[in-house]
Amino acid sequence: MIGLDTNVLVRYIAQDDSKQSPKASRLIESLTSDSPGYVSVVSLVELVWVLSGCYALTKDEICEVLEALLRTKEVIVQNAAIVWKAVRLFKSGKADFADCLIELSAKEAGCGYTATFDRDAAKHCGMKLID
Repeated sequence: MIGLDTNVLVRYIAQDDSKQSPKASRLIESLTSDSPGYVSVVSLVELVWVLSGCYALTKDEICEVLEALLRTKEVIVQNAAIVWKAVRLFKSGKADFADCLIELSAKEAGCGYTATFDRDAAKHCGMKLID
């Protein structure tokens, strides 16, 4: 198993760099279920940030990318069950993907709630606003 950094995922998905994109493609397409790539939740959060901020992908397009990664047998996504829940919450609501992942990760860890100063996170993904 090898770890895949965010920039490798971006080059593969965007195919926007004449030198790095073919290298990313070769690497990712060489992965197998016996020798998979590993994607951390940190890389996923960065990936969403880059795809939305730099490449102006829509929420639906970003969800398609995340779902494809989660379904790919040659890729292991850290905490995949929580990530699936976060993708569904992100897809169906107005919450930010990172906030969905933070809230659901805390819940999975046994937290009673996630405290925040972010009004949108409290309103849209179940965090508790600190007054």
